[in-house]
Amino acid sequence: MKLRFLGAAGTVTGSCFLIETGFARVMVDCGMFQGPRAVRERNYQKFPVDPASVDHLLLTHAHIDHCGLVPKFIRHGYNGKVYATPATADLCAVMLPDSGYIQEMEVERLNRKNRRAGRPLVEPVYTADEAGESLRRFHRVPYGETLDLTPEIKVRFLNAGHILGSAIIEIWVREGAEQTKLVFTGDLGTDGKPFVEDPSRVSEADYLVMESTYGSRLHTGGNRLDLLHDIAWETYRKGGNLIIPAFAVERTQDLLYDINMLVREGRFPPMDVYIDSPMAIAATEIFKLHQDCFDDEARMIMCRDENPFDMPNLKYARTTEESVALNNLKKGAVILSASGMCDAGRIKHHLRHNLWRPESTILFVGYQAPGTKGSRLLEGAEFIRIHGEEIRVRADIRRIEGYSSHADQKDLLGWLGRFSTFPRKIFLVHGEPDAAGVLAGLIREKYGVEAVIPQWHDAYDITPGVVFSQEQVLRTHATVAAKLQRLLEGGRGEGNYAAIMRQLNDLNGLLEKLSQKEAG
Repeated sequence: MKLRFLGAAGTVTGSCFLIETGFARVMVDCGMFQGPRAVRERNYQKFPVDPASVDHLLLTHAHIDHCGLVPKFIRHGYNGKVYATPATADLCAVMLPDSGYIQEMEVERLNRKNRRAGRPLVEPVYTADEAGESLRRFHRVPYGETLDLTPEIKVRFLNAGHILGSAIIEIWVREGAEQTKLVFTGDLGTDGKPFVEDPSRVSEADYLVMESTYGSRLHTGGNRLDLLHDIAWETYRKGGNLIIPAFAVERTQDLLYDINMLVREGRFPPMDVYIDSPMAIAATEIFKLHQDCFDDEARMIMCRDENPFDMPNLKYARTTEESVALNNLKKGAVILSASGMCDAGRIKHHLRHNLWRPESTILFVGYQAPGTKGSRLLEGAEFIRIHGEEIRVRADIRRIEGYSSHADQKDLLGWLGRFSTFPRKIFLVHGEPDAAGVLAGLIREKYGVEAVIPQWHDAYDITPGVVFSQEQVLRTHATVAAKLQRLLEGGRGEGNYAAIMRQLNDLNGLLEKLSQKEAG
């Protein structure tokens, strides 16, 4: 069995991992690359593996850096199912079309410049319509349910505590007489987050693919509720607006949770709160539908009729006209808008109208990938170009780190420490090189486990020399042949013809080798 790292290797975004066995190819996540232009350009390149050759696709959660290339993957030949938790499937129904729409708008703007300059035109990675069509492939898998992908491969989704519906994925692969267990953490959350349950415990694995976003850092900076209180009042007294670039899923809802708490305690200034993101509004509606995923505290708040999504001072900017009208507000407004890294969406308009005003405040509450506008603002940029215009930065730039949905160094080590049987090897992904390097050293020192940091396109043989029985190969051959027959008879959802034929050819090759061995 081979494990290939096709994204989130040596960087945070673009999560994508491929398991290749003698019987099937299983992909975990198919995320979009974000950050510097050199990294984003990977989204336009061919996939390093033929999508038609992949048999199954599993998603850990609905963040774009984990699911954002699913429509492109399907457009280029993948014909299998996309397995995800119910909440992830519902959130992807919002996130993916929005991502396609943003790409169309950004490409349209870029092509206007290209036409004037005589440069070649470009196409979006995918369109909103293609994203909507991809949703037909989603197959919902509840937490804790064991799913048989093939006679040799079974999977289970556990709660990752990161965002609504996020999952740790356990995968068991039987090769010959041996069974190997792989675990993919996806993005791990922290204990005690609003709404979601704490991350599930995993007791054992042969190989662990683990995120390392905050592998070199601890979440510091004080109590986030008190900091939000102070920043809101400072902005109110200055007479400006508080602009918060917020990821549409989880971060926006977490902020509403805290603002609601301050309002109930009489500690929030008399400011109206606006959610100006169609995707964030839709995601909030999905939160309301999936209260089964809430932790006990969130359920109690909802039962006490203290719903943070229905605060008296909360307003939703649903239409373009309502969003544009917010640009006329000079003071007393808290505007939460996407994207969280300021590189796309409505937030760019609010920055354009508020960055140059010293009475306003820009508050960052999430990770900012290197090279993004958000990252440059936090680094102290004096000017930011937005829609072709240079904007002078005069607003206060603030940050609260306590809103991260990611486990920090202490949380990551603590989660790993709950294993009763440690993995043979840990692969650290979804982290910048320094973060992954620090965490790798701590894992080796604390637990004595080999921790490696794969690079983009690296591949590892993790079960060399596996011996297959002829009975097992024949059983799998019969299963795949039956799938081919159903496909030829018009069965939908049976997979891709090319992928099935590849499996049959691989199995025929195994049978031939086993026959030669017996004859020898």
